[in-house]
Amino acid sequence: MKAISISIIIAAVLIGGALIFTGSGSKDEPAVNRDNVSIVDGKQIVAISAKGGYQPRRSTARAGLPTILRFDTKGTFDCSAAVRIPSVNISKFLPQTGSTEIDIGVQEAGTFYGSCGMGMYPFEVEFQD
Repeated sequence: MKAISISIIIAAVLIGGALIFTGSGSKDEPAVNRDNVSIVDGKQIVAISAKGGYQPRRSTARAGLPTILRFDTKGTFDCSAAVRIPSVNISKFLPQTGSTEIDIGVQEAGTFYGSCGMGMYPFEVEFQD
């Protein structure tokens, strides 16, 4: 009985430590990320990392410019490797490792939404004038 109690305590400490170590107890992130948007040859590129969800989850870009979403994957084996963007009728599987560009055209001011194939990991781009 004593061995079982000690095993339970050790398991609880290990699980708690793993949660603290991975940071899953805190989901703090900037409200809007502008650092992942660049303009190259007249096209706006929004860089998004896909692994265990999408980072950043929210980006800000300029309305009225041709826009490309660039998804970067690095050993991505979860559902964030399947991107769905209903407003432009896009469903695409990303490679496990690599970079994939999706042209979403010129967007008007407003919020653009996408998610993984299962809808568990959302992302959005706010287009501003």
